[in-house]
Amino acid sequence: MSFQGDISVIGAGTMGNGIAHVFAQYGFRVTLIDISQEQLDKAIATIGRNLDRMVTKEVISKEKKEETLKHITTSTSIAEGVKTAGLVVEAATENTDLKLKIFQQADAAAPADCILASNTSSISITRIAAVTKRPQRVIGMHFMNPVPVMKLVEIITNPATTKEVTDTIVSLSKVLGKVPCVVNDFPGFIANRILMPMINEAIYSLQEGVAGVTEIDTIMKLGMAHPMGPLQLADLIGLDVCLSIINVLYEGFGNPKYKPCPLLEDMVKEGKLGIKTGEGFYVYTAGSKELVVSGKFK
Repeated sequence: MSFQGDISVIGAGTMGNGIAHVFAQYGFRVTLIDISQEQLDKAIATIGRNLDRMVTKEVISKEKKEETLKHITTSTSIAEGVKTAGLVVEAATENTDLKLKIFQQADAAAPADCILASNTSSISITRIAAVTKRPQRVIGMHFMNPVPVMKLVEIITNPATTKEVTDTIVSLSKVLGKVPCVVNDFPGFIANRILMPMINEAIYSLQEGVAGVTEIDTIMKLGMAHPMGPLQLADLIGLDVCLSIINVLYEGFGNPKYKPCPLLEDMVKEGKLGIKTGEGFYVYTAGSKELVVSGKFK
């Protein structure tokens, strides 16, 4: 199913600006929405820098960069930002109450035939769809970080999602140069149902003194051919985000095997969230990565 229409992306953080970037790069008109104009300005600057890197690597031309930026407009109002959209992609913080509120607002303002998608990495699409008057047109469209680079889009259907909507999002993902994989609505879907227990177990291994940070990451990189170790990846994702997703799994399945590691909970309480705060399992200074050598880490 071909898609023709405008795109609205709600949330101008790391994922939101990446999603807006990709749609705009492939010729779609995009409205990027956030309550903060400062965050919107920062997002546009980030997209510009990422496009500059693509120009330097000769992936795109300077003309394509300028064309891409011209395809993006911004808004601080959901009601205004979605009123002509054919597809809304919500990419707000991984907070259930916030996402439900956003979907209610988008549902009330978007055209009747607009598809409402969530970039959630773990929250139930069925629950999100239930707060709208169009559950048949609600779907998960889970991009991977960094969005302009990563090929996967995990597409999550709820029981009411129509085949037409699913086929449209699959086709659209391919237009963006992505590889879509359709899954059903279970806690964590597939990507995080498998990834987060691995990260959680790596943190348990660190807490129990089985090995240090570099040893754990090196073993998984060299032994399992992972591009980065689980602790470095947790820092990239954000330890608060990891904890939130692990809690969704723990609460959703009611199985103790998904219980978050106390060390992860402590680090989040201490504000050591990874790259975005400058410290997690590693310390980040001036763009470089150094091992945390004090306290619990070796």
